[in-house]
Amino acid sequence: MTAKKKKHITILGSTGSIGTQALDVIRSNRELFEIDCLTAQSNSKLLIEQAMEFLPGTVVIGNEEKYPEVRDALMNFPVKVFAGVEAISQMMEQESTEIVLTACVGYAGLKPTLTAIAAGKHIALANKETLVVAGELVTALAKQKGVNIYPVDSEHSAIFQCLAGEWENPIEKIYLTASGGPFRGKDIEFLKNATKAQALKHPNWDMGAKITIDSASLMNKGLEVIEAKWLFNLRPEQIDVIVHPQSIIHSIVQFKDGSMKAQMGLPDMKLPIQYAIAYPTRLQSDFPRFNFMDHSSLTFEQPDRTTFKNLDLAFRAMEKGGNMPCILNAANEVAVAAFLKDEISFLEMSSLIEDCMISAEFIARPNYEDYVNTDASTRIKARQLAGIKS
Repeated sequence: MTAKKKKHITILGSTGSIGTQALDVIRSNRELFEIDCLTAQSNSKLLIEQAMEFLPGTVVIGNEEKYPEVRDALMNFPVKVFAGVEAISQMMEQESTEIVLTACVGYAGLKPTLTAIAAGKHIALANKETLVVAGELVTALAKQKGVNIYPVDSEHSAIFQCLAGEWENPIEKIYLTASGGPFRGKDIEFLKNATKAQALKHPNWDMGAKITIDSASLMNKGLEVIEAKWLFNLRPEQIDVIVHPQSIIHSIVQFKDGSMKAQMGLPDMKLPIQYAIAYPTRLQSDFPRFNFMDHSSLTFEQPDRTTFKNLDLAFRAMEKGGNMPCILNAANEVAVAAFLKDEISFLEMSSLIEDCMISAEFIARPNYEDYVNTDASTRIKARQLAGIKS
């Protein structure tokens, strides 16, 4: 029997939460995947360990100060080492790579993702900000190049899985589920004094600090709403959010005849990662199995868009369009970084984002340079409004 050809993969952000879990999946399926390149921004120690284990053709460390450390550590391994943001983008064009997993956090994922699409690489998208910031640009380029974008977020993966075999059936509506985060049910008075330590204690998911804070403020769900618009070609009124504290139903599709399909499972990011990088094949796994007797009650609530204003701001940005989602995202990245440094309070994050949305220059039909300039100018404005010097 002829051995199955390995799928060549590049991982953008291999040392983060999604990147490390993707490597867990690949570790269990070595016969199916070949890693061409691993990239990281600053975690040189883990990048070195990953390179020694998986022996990718190349690795890139974004922080150029860490280049000597990575280069010297891998000197006796068959791995080429590069450094810098530009090198990360260039590695997305490697001829052998078939699929790029974009697992870095924030706006930084936009340029390398666009580079990969332009080079004809399929995308396993975990970096939701890419579509939030420049969804129209990204999806148009993907269509032009014949590139597929496979969602990795658990909610969007759920929608994608529910649509299998339904390509001719129009979506009437989708419901993105949200756990509610660590502050579900809390009021404004509580949130006035919410601490970083409290916000980082997510009840169901193990994620990086930025995404965990976004989950606590419901901004993560807001960003997913905008991402869903572009992934599934939806109108804003076709997207709804429901709070589902158990995180068992990952999202729901409602079709024009009124029928609904949901994707269920235990909260484990390795499953949507595996589905995206192996698509259209479902791989066998030893992931824990769901037991109905362990979850006898599944509940649903309306999100509080007044108390958790970030979700409402995201809907507003989506409805406005243009560069407004880019403004929202840039202001939020500054706000979350400031909150994690105890420079602003939990509720001040929403106020900062809203102020930026009001004061920033709106561009109805932005091009790539407009997005770059919008991101840079919004960050400057956000830091000024928050009184942050650096």
